[in-house]
Amino acid sequence: MTLLKTLIVLMLALSPAAANADTFLLMAEEDGCHWCAKWNEEIAHIYPKTAEGRTAPLRRYNLHGEAPDVAFERKVRFTPTFILVHNGDEVGRIEGYPGEDFFWSLLNMMFSQANIPLDQTG
Repeated sequence: MTLLKTLIVLMLALSPAAANADTFLLMAEEDGCHWCAKWNEEIAHIYPKTAEGRTAPLRRYNLHGEAPDVAFERKVRFTPTFILVHNGDEVGRIEGYPGEDFFWSLLNMMFSQANIPLDQTG
């Protein structure tokens, strides 16, 4: 029975949901940010439906408000800034919104560089 329990725990630990439980995409934004509005118009409504959105759900914070409990590589100065966070640490960053095509490419590069597999279950 101990072997069975060990296998179950191992399977759960290796599942995409468990691997990404502490992974999210943090969006720093501020009032009046034109590029934040552009991202919201082009991407926000589809992001949660994508493999990227399932792997790293979006969390937002106001650049001039209280900073989230994240170990940033460096201070966030621009909006929008998209920070890939895994287990409380910044593992990638996109400063600004480069347009829809470039955004997805850069985001996927961040996942790849951080060795975070995308949740392909949707």
